[in-house]
Amino acid sequence: MNKPSPYIAIIPARGGSKRLPGKNLMMIAGKPLIGWAIEAAMESGVFDRVVVSTDSWEIAVMAAQFGAEVPFMRPGELALDDTPSIEVLIHAANELMAGKETHWTHLACLQPTSPLRTAENIREAVNLLEAKKADAIISVCKSEHSPLWSNTLPANLSLDGFIPESVQKTPSQQLPAYYRLNGALYFCRIPRMIEERTLFLKTGAYAYIMNRKDSIDIDDQVDFDLAGIYLGQR
Repeated sequence: MNKPSPYIAIIPARGGSKRLPGKNLMMIAGKPLIGWAIEAAMESGVFDRVVVSTDSWEIAVMAAQFGAEVPFMRPGELALDDTPSIEVLIHAANELMAGKETHWTHLACLQPTSPLRTAENIREAVNLLEAKKADAIISVCKSEHSPLWSNTLPANLSLDGFIPESVQKTPSQQLPAYYRLNGALYFCRIPRMIEERTLFLKTGAYAYIMNRKDSIDIDDQVDFDLAGIYLGQR
């Protein structure tokens, strides 16, 4: 008998969205947005279970059609615009463990808004987690522009001191590489996630680097359209 996987996937997908209403069920490159996350999780072969946390019966039905489990419905107070994602994940972990010891060591959060994330990305992240004996793995990609070329602006829009002279005189290719979170993959050791109430553990966390093209995080119609183009090219 195969040993049960120590990893469980949680796909958070609430019904509401202000910027892009109903986005989790919107069709993109031939399937609903949430379908891409479920398929990547299932095809990766690394998870013991793939669970969708939602407050929407429509999303629950669609998730089941793609093979995910919806063993509970998310309470309304955890499906608000300002609900922290960590509270949703802790709720899901508590519901699934129900106070019992389980064989799961790490929870993976796979947001539907990263449809270009692949099964191979998930497998590579797990390989990194195991190689590093990590408590957390978080996906990043190289920043589109160096933050050294950025600054805040005063009310009068003055550019005095906007970019330090040392940065101005440095060729862009010689500036240090910066990376940003891309929102596609989060693995976190479950007891520490619950205790520290964060995915960004103070120690034992490592970055999994993805390319920029696969790092689109859908927040508005422009992101949605661009992701659809890239998915259609696959």
